[in-house]
Amino acid sequence: MATITGLALGTVGLLTVFAVPQYATSVTFFVTTPSQGLSDAYQGGLFSQQRVKSYANLLAGDRLARSIAAEPSFGLTPREVQERIEARVVPDTVLLEATVTDASKTRSQELAWALATGFRNLIEVLETPPGQATATVKVEVAAGPTLDENPVSPKPVRNLGLAALLGLLVGVGAAVLRETLDSTVKSSDELRAATDAPTLAVIPFDAKATDAPLLTEAASCSRGESLRHLRTNLQFADVDGPVRTLVVTSALPGEGKSTTAVNTAITFAQADKRVLLIDADLRRPKVAEYLDLEGAIGLSNVLAGQVDVADVVQRWGRHQLWVLPSGSVPPNPSELLGSRAMAQLLAQQLEHYDLIVVDTPPLVPVTDAAVLAAMADGRWWSLARARHPWHRSGPDSPGCGPSTPGCSAAS
Repeated sequence: MATITGLALGTVGLLTVFAVPQYATSVTFFVTTPSQGLSDAYQGGLFSQQRVKSYANLLAGDRLARSIAAEPSFGLTPREVQERIEARVVPDTVLLEATVTDASKTRSQELAWALATGFRNLIEVLETPPGQATATVKVEVAAGPTLDENPVSPKPVRNLGLAALLGLLVGVGAAVLRETLDSTVKSSDELRAATDAPTLAVIPFDAKATDAPLLTEAASCSRGESLRHLRTNLQFADVDGPVRTLVVTSALPGEGKSTTAVNTAITFAQADKRVLLIDADLRRPKVAEYLDLEGAIGLSNVLAGQVDVADVVQRWGRHQLWVLPSGSVPPNPSELLGSRAMAQLLAQQLEHYDLIVVDTPPLVPVTDAAVLAAMADGRWWSLARARHPWHRSGPDSPGCGPSTPGCSAAS
């Protein structure tokens, strides 16, 4: 709203600065009829009032404009003369006001004088009956011509005030329209209603996460507590079938997906779980960078049959956390992740680890996460960030089994 108001003020301010000042000269005419008594005076007054309404059209009419434009010193066409004249009838009187507006003070005055003289002559001609020498209506100049020394246009205070008011109205309207059309999810309650699944955890935004994305064992910040809360909820999500494989994704890039996947794996390892963290984001891998590991050889090379998984898995930290980096960037990430080799890899590693956390690309741009979700053990976790569309991750989502009570998280 402030931006729209500022833009309106700036635009109007520039137009006001560069606008050519206009000056106005006004003249007032008095219309009357000859009378010899009170009755004649009354009737003449009514007659004059009716006549004044027609005279307003004559003042700004083409006939008077042509006679004024015939003066070479003005240098104006009849149309231009008409555009500079404005006539107004004073209500319930026999007074007629005319205003001549021009960028030149001198020409504004000269046009007003020419208008006063020409209008009187025109009325005398029109109101004189044939064969008579006296007009039935008389027009006199009651006031003016008077020049207003201050320009009537532009008016900076008025213009800026209207611009501010218009900017505020448009800004309020835009804000209301944006809120009305906004379909994004901003709270865990809205997420629960949109996905038909309980929220496992709400991880608050932390500006420091950009410089220090990893959590230490002693971390007591709100983000660390939220991740430990997530770990607890995942452990009790299904007592009869403990979570063994987590596929972590998000709707769009930049929502903290990889950071959350890494820290989730760390929190489980801190709870004495054997954890394997797989970087399956073969398009924009981040896990090796966050953990300061070598990521040139990894998952893609294993799936291509170039190396054995035991040769590229790296242990990180003093807990039981092992990492399988993404490896070389392949030309066909979706096909590689959806291959039989990937399904076999996950099944084999479940024999050696208590939990496998798989970091995948965002869902909206590519389908890699959905492909991997079909290979998981019936659970996948969709991470989304406030004010972004949330990917549906409830019972109807691919990879969510009927026994899964909930598989969505907010960040």
